[in-house]
Amino acid sequence: MPVAAKLLIANPSDFVRSQQPVYLSYYDLGLTAQQAQDLVARRAGQLVPLQHLDRSGDGTRDTLFLALDFQPAEQLQLHIEHDAAALAALKLPARTQAEISHKVGGEWQGAKYIGGTFQNVQQLTPPPQYTDHSEWIRYEGPGIESDQVGYRIYLDWRNGFDVFGKTKPQLVLQDVGQDGYRSYHEMADWGMDLLKVGQSLGAGGYGYWDGQKVERVSRVGQHTAKVIENGPLYSALQITYQDWQIAGKTVTLTADLSMTAGSRLVNTRLQLSEPLDNLAIGLAKLPDTKLIQGEVEITGHAWTYVATWGNQSLSAPDSKLGMALLFKRGQRTAQTEDEHSHVSVMKPAGNQLEYYFLAAWDGEADGIKTEAEFIAYLEQQAEQLTLTPRQRLHTAATAAKLQQPLTAEHALYWGELLAKSEMVRQTPYYAYGGWDYERQRPATFEYTTGLLLQAYDDLLQLKPNAEWQQVISDVVNSFVTPEGDIRTYSIKKYNIDSLNTGNMLLRDYLRQPNEPARKALALLRRQVAEHPRTQDGAFWHKQIYPHQLWLDGVYMGMPFYAFYTTEFEQGQGLPEVVKEFKLTRELLRDANTGLYYHAWDEAKQQVWANPETGLSPHFWGRGLGWLSMALVDVLDYIPAEQTELRAPLLQMITELAEALPRFQHDSGVWYQILDRPEATGNYLESSASAMFTYFYAKAINNGYLPPSYKATALKAYQGLVREFMLVHPDGLVSLVNTVQVAGLGFGRDGSYHYYMSEPVFRNDAKANGPFIMAAVEMAKLLGYPVNQ
Repeated sequence: MPVAAKLLIANPSDFVRSQQPVYLSYYDLGLTAQQAQDLVARRAGQLVPLQHLDRSGDGTRDTLFLALDFQPAEQLQLHIEHDAAALAALKLPARTQAEISHKVGGEWQGAKYIGGTFQNVQQLTPPPQYTDHSEWIRYEGPGIESDQVGYRIYLDWRNGFDVFGKTKPQLVLQDVGQDGYRSYHEMADWGMDLLKVGQSLGAGGYGYWDGQKVERVSRVGQHTAKVIENGPLYSALQITYQDWQIAGKTVTLTADLSMTAGSRLVNTRLQLSEPLDNLAIGLAKLPDTKLIQGEVEITGHAWTYVATWGNQSLSAPDSKLGMALLFKRGQRTAQTEDEHSHVSVMKPAGNQLEYYFLAAWDGEADGIKTEAEFIAYLEQQAEQLTLTPRQRLHTAATAAKLQQPLTAEHALYWGELLAKSEMVRQTPYYAYGGWDYERQRPATFEYTTGLLLQAYDDLLQLKPNAEWQQVISDVVNSFVTPEGDIRTYSIKKYNIDSLNTGNMLLRDYLRQPNEPARKALALLRRQVAEHPRTQDGAFWHKQIYPHQLWLDGVYMGMPFYAFYTTEFEQGQGLPEVVKEFKLTRELLRDANTGLYYHAWDEAKQQVWANPETGLSPHFWGRGLGWLSMALVDVLDYIPAEQTELRAPLLQMITELAEALPRFQHDSGVWYQILDRPEATGNYLESSASAMFTYFYAKAINNGYLPPSYKATALKAYQGLVREFMLVHPDGLVSLVNTVQVAGLGFGRDGSYHYYMSEPVFRNDAKANGPFIMAAVEMAKLLGYPVNQ
């Protein structure tokens, strides 16, 4: 059968993962919805349980959903194939469902519906007279369940979330409440309603925190519930709250709730029509229960939990019920309570908030019986959400574009294509007042902005493009005020990251000199002069990271410093620039491997710092990538005749060029943690790989390395495209498998587990910028004429 893609996917945990959800979008597979409708997945020739679904909720199927079983640290190889016959013959037992059912054939008498029979529908908007206990909607709202547990959501002013405990794995919602409200409040052969919701948020509901109490989603113009998916492995509901009156605003809130087979969790994605801080999510606060909180000394991107455990089940006085919320640690601004609920106050990412809720009852078949078991279960769930399966996806759509040999034109092609794609997705929106889609916050004058713009400017060396030239100027100058200040920038933070965009501001200034830009550049130069340093003169990473030298900061600060001092100060600052590199080599380089540790703490007080050496414990790929780019970029500004100044940098380039191939994967790219390829959860990472490719190609082009390294550069660039590039059906491309961030301190302990726990992203400027730059240097290495 025709193969659409090959997927290598690994369990990043040292425990079994059963029914691990895996979502493969048709878009990533390079297929339209029509082209993807016959896809199946096979492992060793055997069909994998799967379902085609509408993940976005827009009415069109867009995703291939797989439920995979992993042994600890296991890697699976799957083939995604076109096979309509096999798909038609695939019969899976129903293990999830979503439904909503209301009465027909009766009549309204005030707020009560009298007579009639229940009928399931795909969508329902209650009439104005509908309220709680109207006896019109079966079990008072939409329901969703897996083979583990069921939930219902009151579709009225209460907006409570309730739990149906199940004593058997078979689906039961279709039978619940057919004879009215009372029956499911008593134990039946399938289980019962377990929770007294009352005026609380119930088992994971949402509302607004007014500073003292939760305001539920009550004052709503209209509720609409819709069944999005009702399938054997995945089912989903969507509830739209039209014109919610809250906090002096009128907001439309859309909630997408989904469950997967074998799981108790409900994935909850909230979308607001406009920003609204202080969203509240919570659990019923009941007597004889214990509040349990997960780890908080972790990265803000890692998932943690808050939970209750105790005698809070209605099934029996001594029956145990656990309920929990799982969320990204950094999105919770406070943990508090009111009279009825334990409340997590959340800050949405833009207009969106994603979290999970769950319930675990000791009456389940093989249910969780003790608090210790419940906590162990929650810890594994949090890890599964934090450490996502490691994927290497190779699609036929991308392979078709890789058939031609790697020429100068073809090398440049991929850089141009990624740049064109980012013009659609992000680049213009980096301007002041725009939106940073990767970080889900307003655009600011920060290093990612300058990095991506610099990549476009590098492309212009080979191919003039008026649109790209204009967007560079528009974005970078949008932050400069007429008085020469920089919007969103504060010198008092002494954040070395802020200097990087100065490179692009200076490049644009040299093309179009103007007084506001000159003053803004002088402000950045003032930061360099005032920036705090170690006793030996190495720049601190930030004011809030005292006494610390990071590899990242060498790239963020030194190229700008060298550029500025060359243009405005006759190079007076170049000795200090070179000193920064010499100190970095002295303090961070490991003589055995030739690699550099991520950071050094002069005070030797940070939790991540070795108490004897002050060093962080690992060789982080992108950290060393930043240093490698800084080395070849700074030499642009040190005149060739200043051989003494250049010599330490050239030595570091030679050493690094010799060391890196020992850690290069067979594919040509590098790992997130460079020297631990076999460690559980480690993965091939795109930003570091792009940076090293740029380093080799530019060093060869500029004569810092001999031509003998050309094979290493070619292998790296070809690996970059094959491993990380996805061609989409609309002609755009994405670069995947980029670690979003990695830092130290503030819950980031520098451990191997920490580096694995940061999110793996796509189309991140920290990878896309270096990839485009690498494409330019590779094109030049292969003979592309400059200024064509």
